[in-house]
Amino acid sequence: MFRPFNGWTRQLLGPAAIMLAMAGTVTFTSATAGAVNATTLGAAAAGVGRYFGTAVPAGKLGDAQYAGILDREFTMITPENEMKWDTTEPSRNHFNFGPADQIVSHANAHNQRMRGHTLVWHSQLPGWVSGINDANTLRSVMDNHITTEVTHYRGKIYAWDVVNEAFADDGSGQLRSSVFRNVLGTGFVEEAFRTAHAADPAAKLCYNDYSIEDWNSAKTQGVYKLVRDFKSRGVPIDCVGFQSHFGNGGPPSNFRTTLSNFAALGVDVQLTELDIASAPPTAYANTVKDCMSVSRCAGITVWGIRDSDSWRSGESPLLFDRNGNKKPAYNAVLTAL
Repeated sequence: MFRPFNGWTRQLLGPAAIMLAMAGTVTFTSATAGAVNATTLGAAAAGVGRYFGTAVPAGKLGDAQYAGILDREFTMITPENEMKWDTTEPSRNHFNFGPADQIVSHANAHNQRMRGHTLVWHSQLPGWVSGINDANTLRSVMDNHITTEVTHYRGKIYAWDVVNEAFADDGSGQLRSSVFRNVLGTGFVEEAFRTAHAADPAAKLCYNDYSIEDWNSAKTQGVYKLVRDFKSRGVPIDCVGFQSHFGNGGPPSNFRTTLSNFAALGVDVQLTELDIASAPPTAYANTVKDCMSVSRCAGITVWGIRDSDSWRSGESPLLFDRNGNKKPAYNAVLTAL
């Protein structure tokens, strides 16, 4: 089975193999050529040194059609909700990792890697957390939550979405109002990353957000300044996740510029929640090509498998229809890879 890798990979032939190849007795296929001939999304992406993943709810793993497509096509898994705070710590210091463990076990059994999603987010937050108004208490609660969850999955998670959707949509380029921002101040983001790094130094740590694909938007610039600041001061951040929930026009024309500019800061970029209204083949192909053009674009995750699995199901935004059949967009993605 193909395994995804972060960044470019090359296989070197030893002298004996080279001699045999020159003699015409050995044939081999380069990674790039292998991608051209690949018949699944995961294999095609692996052939060019990237992963191709999807979001998975534990409750669908028992669906034979769903699981069949998942295990055939995808090399990376993101739990839809099972690692979010309202599931993992519904009451203080009482943790529930059962649903997420199901997904991790499935991934391990099928040679798939895991993205952890998400540690600190203002949404899907239990009331007992959002009601805290004392800074020392909230800091202790946040650090304990991060440390406990990351430690539980230490060595099993490729990358964590440490902080999710922290920036406002109001054009300010500033952090949004949330219990974390309001009680702890802007420093909560840095503290979350440092705490996660201490719990699992080997995991990649990402900041993840939506509507940050347009380089000219204030929100994008706010995230860029945060990442630039973190890198300049040695705060452990390894990647930026672009959710990429697009309308039927697909990515903005300057998406490639955005990815390149973030990558130039010394972080990987990942498309973490991709879906496109009506799934136009050209829009999907352009999105994949934007990622492919940036060497530090580590991979792509679509947010669901079949249209019926999508949070935007009425817009039919995914690569497989409700019956599990490949849509034209699927072929466009495979070709682009």
